[in-house]
Amino acid sequence: MPRQHRPDLQRFLDRLTSRSILTEEEQQAVLDLPGHAEQVHANRDFVPLGERVDHATLIVAGMVGRFDQNGEGSRQITAIHLPGDMCDLHSVVQPVPTSALQALSTSTILRVSHRSIRTAAARFPALAEALWRDCMVDAAILSEWVVNVGNRDARKRIAHFLCEMACRLKVRPQGNYVVLDLYISQQQLAEATAMTPVHVNRTLQGMRADGLVDWRTRIVRLPDWERLCEAGEFDPTYLQADIQPAQRMRIMEAAA
Repeated sequence: MPRQHRPDLQRFLDRLTSRSILTEEEQQAVLDLPGHAEQVHANRDFVPLGERVDHATLIVAGMVGRFDQNGEGSRQITAIHLPGDMCDLHSVVQPVPTSALQALSTSTILRVSHRSIRTAAARFPALAEALWRDCMVDAAILSEWVVNVGNRDARKRIAHFLCEMACRLKVRPQGNYVVLDLYISQQQLAEATAMTPVHVNRTLQGMRADGLVDWRTRIVRLPDWERLCEAGEFDPTYLQADIQPAQRMRIMEAAA
């Protein structure tokens, strides 16, 4: 029987199979996951801090931020999730979130029940492995973000952030020129790079004068991709985005 076409879950499946080997039956199990679609307005928390959840959230459209906050209530974005990301897949095994999820732009999400994910993972151990590997990629990105805000200056932080967004959005340079449709404000950029909005604005002005960034509303132009990567000390290896078919993994055997 031909595989059903589910554009929302297909994007997540493509993410899984970019790093893991899954049989057709295992792939169909992903596409068959039941989900409830919902549109979330910008700046709305849809997974509140500390509130138990019974579903994981797949981003279908828009951009979502993961937030943590200090005792005074100041927030910092600790992750940005893009279409195709199951942004809280870890909640399947830890359903009480330690950070909140907020739509950075008007976003479409698909809520997928923990029960259905657990059932599919129990039936297909190799699928459980692929889901685990996906969580490890998110952990690698988080680790790089810690380095970015802890050991790079303002210009390097912003350059690295923009390079990561371009790679994760799969925007390929045209020659050496990149244009990003980035649904975040400079305020949100400040929250993602542990800077003040004023510092972000001044840094962007300097980068614009040097021909590295031209940020107008949500359209971000990167005129010199190679020089921006150098400025941000950007090495995309941690994203595990260019794994060749022969490098994709399958450790666990499929259930009999």
